[in-house]
Amino acid sequence: MAATPAVRALEKAQVTWTLHEYDPSDGADGHGWGEAAVAALGADPARVFKTLVTRVDGALTVAVVPVSGHLDLKALAAAAGGRKASMAEPVDAERATGYVRGGISPLGQRKALPTVVDESALDLPTVLVSAGRRGLQVELAPADLVRLTRARTAAVAR
Repeated sequence: MAATPAVRALEKAQVTWTLHEYDPSDGADGHGWGEAAVAALGADPARVFKTLVTRVDGALTVAVVPVSGHLDLKALAAAAGGRKASMAEPVDAERATGYVRGGISPLGQRKALPTVVDESALDLPTVLVSAGRRGLQVELAPADLVRLTRARTAAVAR
């Protein structure tokens, strides 16, 4: 079993989850890791969520949105109680989370960042998010994801 910080956090929390491995080189071009996961796992793109590290009023903030959608930065800023949101520099995202781009998990981050999960997750029985490395996804109940990341939920995807 892959002992990423995300997996260790799930083990410690004693929630129900399932790991899904795939070859991350199949179709991933640096901007398509989520799409590669969807294709490799044969999963519904509305159930596979990507983890995006942003800055809201300068503070690093995590957004978790479906691979099938796009992050609405204005909605994220409002949900996080800020005025302006932008994408964080990859080096800042990697340094703060302890994960590499394309494998950033909302779980088990080096520094727990404020997190907003798109509310569409709550309509699903389970969601898939990165388990902390490229080619590894974890499936869990959305309520567990929200609780373990201490996330807010809001409509931040379009």
